[in-house]
Amino acid sequence: MPARTLVILGGSCWLACVGSPITWQGRYDKALKELTTAQDPLHRFYSLNEAAKAAFEVGKTTEAAEFAHQALDLAPRFRNDWNYGNAIHDGHMVLGRVALRNDDVESAKRELIAAGATPGSPQLDSFGPNVSLARDLLEKKQSDAVIEYFQLCAKFWEMEDGRLKQWTALAKAGEMPDFGANLLY
Repeated sequence: MPARTLVILGGSCWLACVGSPITWQGRYDKALKELTTAQDPLHRFYSLNEAAKAAFEVGKTTEAAEFAHQALDLAPRFRNDWNYGNAIHDGHMVLGRVALRNDDVESAKRELIAAGATPGSPQLDSFGPNVSLARDLLEKKQSDAVIEYFQLCAKFWEMEDGRLKQWTALAKAGEMPDFGANLLY
C-alpha cells in the first residue's frame, strides 16, 4: 500500500497517496495513462471516473462527456463491483456539468438527481460525493434540485457529520456552502 500524506488545499484536508498528482492537469494526465494501459474493461472502468472529472476540469468538455458516457455504459457489467456507485455518481455529475456549460439547466438538474440516485460506494459512503455540479447549480439559483440531491446523498453518505443538513439550510437561504474537499473528490 502506498504511503499517504495529508495535503491542505484551500483550508481543506485531502488525504492523498504520496506521488499521486493533486492538480487537475496531473490527475487528467494520470487518468489518460491508465486508460491507455488498461488491459481489460474492468481496469478501464476503474479509470473512467477520474478521466471524466479531470477532463472537465482542464476544459476538455467533449472528452469529459465521452468518458462519462463510457463509464455509465460499462457500469451495468459491474453492478457488484465497489466502483459501480462511483461510476453512476461521477458519470451523471460530469454529464450535468457539461450540460450546464452548454446552458442546458434542465438537463443539468436531471443529471444531478441521477447522480444522487447512486447506491453509494466505499468512497461515497465515507468521504461523500464530488458536489461540483451542485455548486454550479446553486450559482444558477437552482436550489430545489440541489436540496433534492442532498436528500438523496443522505441515503448513502454515512459519515457526512451533519454537512448535508448545514448545506441544505444554506441552500434554502440562498447562500453558498463551503464544500471544501467535496469539490475535489
